[in-house]
Amino acid sequence: MLCQLSINNFAIVRFLELDFKSGMTSITGETGAGKSIAIDALGLCLGNRADANTVRPGATKAEVSARFALNDIPLARRWLEDNDLELDDECILRRTIGSDGRSRAYINGNPVPLNQMRALGQLLIGIHGQHAHHAMLKSEHQLTLLDSYANHKMLLEACSASYQRFKLIQKELSQLQQSQHERIARKQLLQYQVEELDEFALGEEEFDEIEAEHKKLANGTALIQACQRTLYLLQDSEEGAIESLLNMSLDQAQELEGYDPELKGVGNMLNDALIQVQESSSELQRYLDRLELDPDHFAALEQRLSKIMMLARKHHVSPKDLYQHHQALSQELSELDSDEEKLDEIAQQLESCRESFIAHAQKLSQSRQRYAKELDKQVTRSIHELSMPKGKFVIDVQFNPEMMSPNGCDTVEFQVTTNPGQPLQPIAKVASGGELSRIGLGIQVITAKKVATPTLIFDEVDVGISGPTAAVVGKMLRSLGESTQVLCVTHLPQVAGNGHQHMFVNKQSKAGQTETSMVPLDKHQRIEELARLLGGDVITNNTLANAKELLQG
Repeated sequence: MLCQLSINNFAIVRFLELDFKSGMTSITGETGAGKSIAIDALGLCLGNRADANTVRPGATKAEVSARFALNDIPLARRWLEDNDLELDDECILRRTIGSDGRSRAYINGNPVPLNQMRALGQLLIGIHGQHAHHAMLKSEHQLTLLDSYANHKMLLEACSASYQRFKLIQKELSQLQQSQHERIARKQLLQYQVEELDEFALGEEEFDEIEAEHKKLANGTALIQACQRTLYLLQDSEEGAIESLLNMSLDQAQELEGYDPELKGVGNMLNDALIQVQESSSELQRYLDRLELDPDHFAALEQRLSKIMMLARKHHVSPKDLYQHHQALSQELSELDSDEEKLDEIAQQLESCRESFIAHAQKLSQSRQRYAKELDKQVTRSIHELSMPKGKFVIDVQFNPEMMSPNGCDTVEFQVTTNPGQPLQPIAKVASGGELSRIGLGIQVITAKKVATPTLIFDEVDVGISGPTAAVVGKMLRSLGESTQVLCVTHLPQVAGNGHQHMFVNKQSKAGQTETSMVPLDKHQRIEELARLLGGDVITNNTLANAKELLQG
């Protein structure tokens, strides 16, 4: 629960340090005194937006800190643990706002982003404002109120997760479908190109082989002539064939070796040279025997080489890269075929996800319908107590599988009839301002009992209520305060008198400066404040007597 609130240089507050207790705390004050200023300051510690206007004129910054006891707030303790923030029996939220509008947020002294402060604040305090009943006219807010009462968080989370999966698959399918026309056109082109290249069937190394053979055959006559000239020089030259000259040189070397053994190496080298010449001659002869200048074969080679060149130009690649280009086009065509298969597969996945979502949404809807009947009875009983004895309240929950959202497939409509014989109609069409206030307050009190928030703030939610009805509202809030800390800003003595404690807001002007203060009242001061609320500035014995009757302890 909220234990202490410290406010420095916030709006017209110079300094306030407020200690709070369990139970219901009534907060009253004169009109314009700033009864809601503490609530506004506390809102900063809960992550509300701030600007430079919140800083007291003349001050460089405003600072607000709130201290909470965590004994009975396991969700908040777990949140602190999960976010690696210092955990103790107490938690301190602090916010500073500079005169330039910049703000900083701290949890237990650790600087944190504002969204973290907001997330923790939702586990610590629930605020019900004076205009909450107007929000109740909106269908989405009616759904939120029902879900808050039902407290089926796991069903909501399962439904939301299932919806997100559905939307993810739907997006993927949509992207594939949007590009389907492009894929079809691309696939038709690829099929033509791949069929043409398949028919040509170029081998991986074929271009290099054809190019080499074509070059050889194109120069066939020159090759034959060059080989014959070389053989002539090696074997048949009249001027002296190389082989004959080597034989003669070898004979001379062997003769020299007889005279001097040191020349043996010369003979060996000449012998090796002779062997190399003889082998070269044999290899050239074999090559000439194999070399055939077949015109038909040459024409076929030239035709295939020409087709390679033509296809390479057509596909804007070099002849050397035509084979790899063929493989790449085949792979792309295969992937496009797999995309078509994937399209069918994703369509099936989408339908499966839709069925899963509908199943989760149906379970959620069943829970809503069950709790709607329970809430119907409680709100109807509440509005009977709030001077609408013939009123009836019903929550209509309609399931529509075509209306999918993270919150399921339900539309929720609060319906009411305020007089006997009148049919149930949407609350916005039937209820007057006062009736709407009473119905809204009844719902807020009932739902607040079901929510695990340890501290609840009701900021002038009793607007439009008076007399005996106000007394009932006061008793409702006091009853709620038996199990939950309740802070209630009110202008009604019948409500204020039900508080377990009472704080008074006062505004004073000194030396051209306006300052707001808030102080706890003892029993005697409470009676005087209740009398002021009853009778205005003139307090009589009768108003004091009435005030004593209103005071509940």
